[in-house]
Amino acid sequence: MKVLKVYPEKCIACHSCESACSLLYFKEDNAEKSCIVISEASTPPVMNVCNQCQTCVAACPTQALTVNAQGVVMLNKSLCIGCLMCVAVCPTNSMRTVLGIHNPFKCIACGVCTKSCPTDAIKVVNE
Repeated sequence: MKVLKVYPEKCIACHSCESACSLLYFKEDNAEKSCIVISEASTPPVMNVCNQCQTCVAACPTQALTVNAQGVVMLNKSLCIGCLMCVAVCPTNSMRTVLGIHNPFKCIACGVCTKSCPTDAIKVVNE
């Protein structure tokens, strides 16, 4: 299964991963629109990304969430009705939503964040 592995002890909370993610998927540098969330409330920072646990897949009433061959949970926006059941059941708060955007979103382990991290605090791995 393809997942993002985080190394909080290496994170310097520069937020470059959040910027890279939101720029790729929403074409704007906005941490609220990032699939990865860095919280500086503790030391080391908390790095929140989807662990592909698939809890959301079972909760989706329209089967808009599926698991691809690499084990990554994917959202089919055309099937999503915006009920946010997936957001409600996510045990890691990794299924995200932003006011004004119909569909929820989550990390799909694309790796764009890993390329922007200056300390290798996040990597794509196969588990």
